[in-house]
Amino acid sequence: MHHHHSHSAHADHHDAHDDSDTDDALSDLLDLDAEVLAGPLNDVRADIEQLVDAPVRRILDLGAGTGTGTFGLLRHFAGAHALAVDSSEEMLERLRRRADDLGLQDRVSTLRADLDEAVPEVAPVDLAWASASLHHLADPDRTLAELVATIRPGGLLAVVELAGFPRFVPDATPGGAAEARAHALLAADRAMDMPAMGSDWGVRLTMAGLVVERDRPIVVDLAPPSAPLIGDYAAASLMRMHGAVADRLETRDREALDALLDGGTSDVRRRSDLHVTTERRLWIARRPAASTPLTRVGAA
Repeated sequence: MHHHHSHSAHADHHDAHDDSDTDDALSDLLDLDAEVLAGPLNDVRADIEQLVDAPVRRILDLGAGTGTGTFGLLRHFAGAHALAVDSSEEMLERLRRRADDLGLQDRVSTLRADLDEAVPEVAPVDLAWASASLHHLADPDRTLAELVATIRPGGLLAVVELAGFPRFVPDATPGGAAEARAHALLAADRAMDMPAMGSDWGVRLTMAGLVVERDRPIVVDLAPPSAPLIGDYAAASLMRMHGAVADRLETRDREALDALLDGGTSDVRRRSDLHVTTERRLWIARRPAASTPLTRVGAA
């Protein structure tokens, strides 16, 4: 999986390509990810609500993807308007259609932008949100320094980041060892392509001039028996993994990984023994209310 300058909620969300079928599959994966993690994400929004110092009226979603974070925040903060930023016009179009379906079109604006070029200059926001997007950045510290200037004094930045990708198949069951070895290949890729993944973002947020007020793990451990939704989520995740590592696996592991997706008895969509484990981390940081005015990087 390769570094790319756009961001969403799962894995290497926006590989550079023009394949609309692949775009659709990725969009479906992002939506499934949000559905499976609905409980933990509701808890995250409750954490934010505990820390806000005023009603949340303006939200900036950086790396919005299909809008799962945007819409979750809008449901939680009923008086808010959100600006959803992403580098993929296809993702933003899907987000706009979803906003129409939900009757939220008047509360959402979209902006196509590459965060590695610059954080867009916008009116100050009460809450900035970045879910699984910061680790894609070429220079996250520069981007964070720019981002701070878009948050009003006293406003918040909430960051959710992942340390790795979800596991599904128990090691001692068919396909489990192959999935584990595929994850090992992905971990090596991440060390090269996304070195910021797994960072202590609390340190980076502090360096950017923010004050970290919450730092906690988000642990997902969904034991079997698994619902059909979990099978769909596992299939979507493993298909992307397969595309990234299958040609580097030994024949035995490649065949075992194939069997998890081929419609047979080992296919994850037909199994009830899947065990979803993944861990992410939440940081909520505040721009100090009494901070001196900030100048955007590169400004005169």
